[in-house]
Amino acid sequence: MMKKAILLIGIMSLLSACSGLVDNLNDNPNSPTSASYQYILTGSEVGNIVLHTGEAARKAGIFCGYYTGIDRQHLGFSQYAVTTSDFDSHWNEVYVSTLVNALEAEAAAKEEGLGGVTLGITQTIRAMSLGTAASLWGDIPFDEAGSLEIENPAFEDQLTVYSKLQSLLDEAIANLATGVDRPASGSDIHFDGDPVAWAAVANTLKARYYLQNKNYDQAYAAALKGVDSDAASLYAPHGTAADNSNLSYQFFAVEVRQADLVTSDFMASLVAPTPDVSPDIANYRGNAKTNETARYNFLFNITEFGTQPNTVDGFAAQAASAPMVTYQENLLILAEAGLRSADFATGLDHLNEFRAYMAGGGYLTGAATADLQYDPYAADDFASGGIENPDGLSQENALLREILEERYVTLFGQIEGFNDTRRTLGETAVRVPVAPNNGSQLPQRFLYPTTEIDRNVNVPDPVPDFFQPTAVNQ
Repeated sequence: MMKKAILLIGIMSLLSACSGLVDNLNDNPNSPTSASYQYILTGSEVGNIVLHTGEAARKAGIFCGYYTGIDRQHLGFSQYAVTTSDFDSHWNEVYVSTLVNALEAEAAAKEEGLGGVTLGITQTIRAMSLGTAASLWGDIPFDEAGSLEIENPAFEDQLTVYSKLQSLLDEAIANLATGVDRPASGSDIHFDGDPVAWAAVANTLKARYYLQNKNYDQAYAAALKGVDSDAASLYAPHGTAADNSNLSYQFFAVEVRQADLVTSDFMASLVAPTPDVSPDIANYRGNAKTNETARYNFLFNITEFGTQPNTVDGFAAQAASAPMVTYQENLLILAEAGLRSADFATGLDHLNEFRAYMAGGGYLTGAATADLQYDPYAADDFASGGIENPDGLSQENALLREILEERYVTLFGQIEGFNDTRRTLGETAVRVPVAPNNGSQLPQRFLYPTTEIDRNVNVPDPVPDFFQPTAVNQ
């Protein structure tokens, strides 16, 4: 039971120090020698939140053009001056804070006679953390990952990992479908054990990973079963206490490092609607059918340092929930994968479904109705000379370009933006034209961390370069 004692201590530290995202769950903890699954499950979910909405997401945002570092360490990241130790904490967020706790939650639940929904939730969390790791690093430990008895877990190639992720998610969906053995009330901080919501998230994750692999027909099929409402979206919950605030709020409104990072001129210019707030009004994506004023106001404020995430009443407000796996992402997977695997009409229909969602406010909390305009597009808008095709692309490419740009803007601040820029890098005519901050190449991966290089003899040798594409993007 010593392993559980160590894990419980780590969970208590995570819950109190890594942003305190939940309250009153550990007022009367069990003896450290008998950690209940419910506390470990909560710890795993908090670890997953930190991985997907904290510093790893900001680094990925720098590498895909969302942010520009202007001082200290973040200036170095923006200039691509990275070292292996810069990624130590993110590897730990995957393999210790999230994965090990998820595996231990499973084991503890089984000891208490639980399977079904509880097991499906932990499997979905495992798949999400390992899927993100595969997308960022390429080859990673999978089968042997998270076992405290294995000192040198084997690395498996990225494509094999993606295949195993799909199998793991299929198992999770099957367990969730049983509807039995829901976790104790309050231990699942996202959906309180709702198996339908978790199954929708699992299907959107399947679609996400198929998209990353460019398996667009399978991505489309999975997304049809994915998140179909805001209520079924996976968000990180936050509050107004100092230790449970939104992680972007903690960085941009509280920490002294707020002067280190601003929104890039490129990203801001895509949605800034007027010359007085835009770094380059020529980049504005609005048109006769689109007004981005509400989205700009939700995402950004201009501070003494430059354009930064809105910490007052928008994206990075103190109590703002942070997006992880959402309805808006699922809609845009349907649009892109539908266009690529079916036809123009399918892609346009799903894009207009997304635009109807946005016209009603979408994910833009507190949006003023007068600032919302997302009228449906017609096929002619993408014909040569149409409002979305002034440069004479094919109709299909003009629509694809708009969908990819919409994904880039919608997924602002999330790791998926980095995944998209690498996946579409070779599609010159349609990709979002993110330019390198330094030199002529865009970053292609996170570096393997010093902690793993020093301790695991199975780390790929030679260690891949920062600009070396992972297998799925070659």
